[in-house]
Amino acid sequence: MSHPEITVVIPAYNEEAVLPALFTRLYPALDGLDKSYEIIFVDDGSHDRSPALLRVQQQARPKVTRVLLLASNAGQHMAVLAGFEHSRGDIVITLDADLQNPPEEIQRLIEAIETGHDYVGSVRQDRQDSLFRRYTSKAINQLRERITHIRMSDQGSMLCAYRRDIVDVINSCREVSTFIPALAYSMAANPTEIKVRHAERAGGESKYSLYSLIRLNFDLITNFSAVPLQFISMAGMLLSLLSAIFVCLLTVRRIMLGPEAEGLFTLFGIAFFLLGILLFSVGLLGEYVGRIYHLLRPGPRYRIAALLEEENEVIKTEAVTQS
Repeated sequence: MSHPEITVVIPAYNEEAVLPALFTRLYPALDGLDKSYEIIFVDDGSHDRSPALLRVQQQARPKVTRVLLLASNAGQHMAVLAGFEHSRGDIVITLDADLQNPPEEIQRLIEAIETGHDYVGSVRQDRQDSLFRRYTSKAINQLRERITHIRMSDQGSMLCAYRRDIVDVINSCREVSTFIPALAYSMAANPTEIKVRHAERAGGESKYSLYSLIRLNFDLITNFSAVPLQFISMAGMLLSLLSAIFVCLLTVRRIMLGPEAEGLFTLFGIAFFLLGILLFSVGLLGEYVGRIYHLLRPGPRYRIAALLEEENEVIKTEAVTQS
């Protein structure tokens, strides 16, 4: 199928426990759309039986199933970008493999696109995540709304729909680290959101550790806003002013009362506090400089080991670069 109406991109990383259930629900949901479609599974360097299961499924439904096997783990958003670059549909849907967002909700996203929207995000209702995940997600959403122009209600939901022109623009961006829904929102002329159901994982475990979630949200904030740098600059000026006032007070005190040693540890405490702020500022600045370095340095974002599609299996060593 050279030009399907719908492309569904599904990244998968060590999802052998949930893939059979996904196959059982996904294909009937898409068959009921009465539209031509293709499914692109992107295996993100899995170490379990996920590649084998995807290969079998591609052979079972070769006309509508394509499989990208990445040579190594590149991360969820890089896997989605690999799917975008191989997608052919007029409307592209992204869906996680864990079935927390039901495939049956795809029809509602397509209906929203057909009303004239170029990007449709989703808001998870009755989230089946832990209390910690729900509250941290809410806090990050509020922080992101305050310091960026992106007004998404649920930045963590990957069940989204994109028109072809938005996908093409995303493909033209050669960023090493990006947050796809936020990037699409910032480029869309008429974005919208719909509420979707949410369920517990059908099997396996979440691939996002606490550290990964922190890094992902830090990338989101620093990729789309310079406010953290501006905040640090203003805080630095304020601390410099306070430090100058404090030094003047100490000088006056020394002249009037003479030298004393009682305040030595207070000075140590203030010095360590200012040193901590300095180190944090240098680290934050390093994050921005590091992004510039990765953008300027030629290198692969991901490497495709194999592309499995109808009547063809292409083994590749394709390295997709930033240039």
